Amino acid sequence: MPTDALFMTVQISVPQDPTSNIQMLLRWLHFLAGITWIGLLYFFNLVNVDFMKALDAPTKSKVVPQLMPRALWWFRWGAVVTVLSGLLYYLMILGSEPRFGQTFLAWVLVTGVAYALMYGVLQVSQGPLNNGRIVAVVLTVLALVVAWLILTLNGHPTASTRSLSIGIGGGYGIMMLLNVWLIIWPCQKKIIAWTVESAEKGTKAPAEMATLARRAFLASRTNTFLSLPMLFFMAAASHYPMFSPRQ
Repeated sequence: MPTDALFMTVQISVPQDPTSNIQMLLRWLHFLAGITWIGLLYFFNLVNVDFMKALDAPTKSKVVPQLMPRALWWFRWGAVVTVLSGLLYYLMILGSEPRFGQTFLAWVLVTGVAYALMYGVLQVSQGPLNNGRIVAVVLTVLALVVAWLILTLNGHPTASTRSLSIGIGGGYGIMMLLNVWLIIWPCQKKIIAWTVESAEKGTKAPAEMATLARRAFLASRTNTFLSLPMLFFMAAASHYPMFSPRQ
């Protein structure tokens, strides 16, 4: 084998324009934080739920205070970094297209109103909305409406598949982030504190604990199901040109 064949023959040329490098950095951070966030989300839902059910009370009082605060720290801050890096990347994409202000405002309004409705649904602890299947149907319809509104309001002739896909997937991501910080973490923080207090003082857990556990569970399940279309639209942004401009 010739000696020169042992060496790399491909020339490495790093882009010199700041925009390309900033976007690459944001995407890299987005991927790293997203893997942390969604990986822990799947751990909680696919592994930890059934694992905790199998533990007796004394064992659970030892496991929960050690495991959950650490896991939830990475979980919630992974969500923050994922969304912030993704939001900055989305703003850079929109900035290169016409109608930036109108598109972003419509996206914020749709996402905000949709989450307010989702939050209201997940706060209900009694009646039909305490049934996971009914909640899943209601929130599936809500997610479909979000996608339809974003395409309807922002699908102008100059809109790219990339901006529309990120708009839908990012909207779901924002809703998932808000579930983490407004429902899952506040509920889990109280549950962890009560579990520690019960183990240390032998006190009985308050009746509210079951309600908060159920609420956190439904919010976490919601995030798990939302992550599926969210990841699809994020992948479609650059690799699956599925949206044609509206004439």
